[in-house]
Amino acid sequence: MIILDEYPFSAIEGEGFRAYSKNLQPRFETPSRYTVARDCMNLYLEEKAKLKDILRDQRVCLTTDTWTSIQNQNYMSLTVHWINSRWELERKVLNVCFVPDHAGDTLGRMVEECLLEWEIGQVFTLTVDNATSNNTVVQYLKTVTKHWQSTLSNNEFFHVRCCCHIVNLVVKKGWEGSNPSVARIRTALLFAKSSPGRLRLFRKCVMKEKIVDKSLFSLDVDTRWNSTYLMLNDTIPFEKAFKRLGDECKYYTPYFSKVGGPPTVEDWLEARKLISVFKLFYNVTLRFSGQQYVTSTTFFHDFLLMHNKITQLIRGKEQEAGLASMVQNMKEKFDKYWDNNDGLNPLLFIAVVLDSWYKLKFLEFCFSNIYDQDKAKFFTKKVEDGLRRLFEWYVEAESVASNSEAPHAPLVVDLEECAEDPRKLWASNFKEHLQVIESKAANTELSRYLSELCEKDTDEFNILTWWRRQQNKYPTLSKVAKDVLAVPVSTIASEASFSTGRRVINPQRSSLSPKMVEALICGQSWLRPSPNKIDIRRKIVDLHKYEELAQELGGLEFGEA
Repeated sequence: MIILDEYPFSAIEGEGFRAYSKNLQPRFETPSRYTVARDCMNLYLEEKAKLKDILRDQRVCLTTDTWTSIQNQNYMSLTVHWINSRWELERKVLNVCFVPDHAGDTLGRMVEECLLEWEIGQVFTLTVDNATSNNTVVQYLKTVTKHWQSTLSNNEFFHVRCCCHIVNLVVKKGWEGSNPSVARIRTALLFAKSSPGRLRLFRKCVMKEKIVDKSLFSLDVDTRWNSTYLMLNDTIPFEKAFKRLGDECKYYTPYFSKVGGPPTVEDWLEARKLISVFKLFYNVTLRFSGQQYVTSTTFFHDFLLMHNKITQLIRGKEQEAGLASMVQNMKEKFDKYWDNNDGLNPLLFIAVVLDSWYKLKFLEFCFSNIYDQDKAKFFTKKVEDGLRRLFEWYVEAESVASNSEAPHAPLVVDLEECAEDPRKLWASNFKEHLQVIESKAANTELSRYLSELCEKDTDEFNILTWWRRQQNKYPTLSKVAKDVLAVPVSTIASEASFSTGRRVINPQRSSLSPKMVEALICGQSWLRPSPNKIDIRRKIVDLHKYEELAQELGGLEFGEA
């Protein structure tokens, strides 16, 4: 309870909790806060050992992020992502550890220490945001893992840039030309919320204007463009109320001296334009931030959506002259990360090829529609070659593993025994020969998959379920798909652990040691029920077991038990 609901240790010493516990079970002896803290740490260590066994020999994807607590201590979160043997997407926080600073080399060494502590030797990708220090982190980890036996394709696909952060950079580049309008609307909100009296007056203005919108507007965070989008979107319905507030409050207009006056009609029109432009990017960010579904396959579709939106705005910039510079700025930033050979990780496009709805045919078709012929061929070949290199690495790794695990003994033939049944003469030798042939034939799996017809588009289609059913048909390619589909396209999972951190290290608990902070945050991630769908068959079996137990306890009905 303490870990899951983020209660302070002292909660169990409160008078209300003790009375509540005694009413539930009079014989229950409430432990002290020190006992609870010790038990939380022990539970964390038990769950850590279980997770360590699960991750052993498992290829994983990582996300990481950093945060500064109210203690002015730097913490780094490392989250692991993988698809389990049941083809279910898994995500667990591995570490929330103290780091002395945010330097790239420091963070790289901390990630390395975490991997060694957890005995994780198979890292597929690391998803990080676009901070300069993270480039050093990636380079450091590429260097230290380069000679690990399980390092895949010389770490070619290791670095994945957080797509949410790239969208953030693209849109913030577009905000630059519209700052005056946004600043004036933001200042109007600040005025309305600056005192209880002004807020009451604003609400009266809302009533007089008969505005029925009950949405609660809030101020934005300067580093998050989507919070600015939400601020504008929630404030637009109250335009008339702000105008009336200016007429009824003599302090309203002087408040805007630093931003050139209250919002004008043109400012509100500008805000509406921005909302219409950035709504698409806001929805894309939400999809990239998903944690309960595969995000690697959604990237390409949203990439096309953003590319077409920016192209459409550029073509129509004569009609929207005010948006011309904004859109051009966005295009430059978009092209920097997603429209050049150097910054492009092929995995983001390989994922859609491994989606049986689309495959390489869809990728080639889309590239030919957004690029000229030469560029479309170049990007298509880049993705196809990347997939083939990836597949060949898995084929070779499997071949090495099978040879090391089961070396073939020299053939010994008993001719007297074979005289009665001649089929035995070459049977054993043929089996060995067949294994070699089938191993080489595995190289045709990819070609066979790409040449077959795409699956029909249905609402019930689930890509993980489809690949689970195709494991026997594509034994090697399914392993490639399992790892590629597990790649997260954003660092939201690691950032989310710090929202818990803010509650764990609140002002009342700021004396917690870094190790206890890690135990509480990681423990919560490990103990929470899985978000995956319930296995109804298994639940029915469990119900029968509970009914049998109820009978053993004295013939009680199941509900009573």
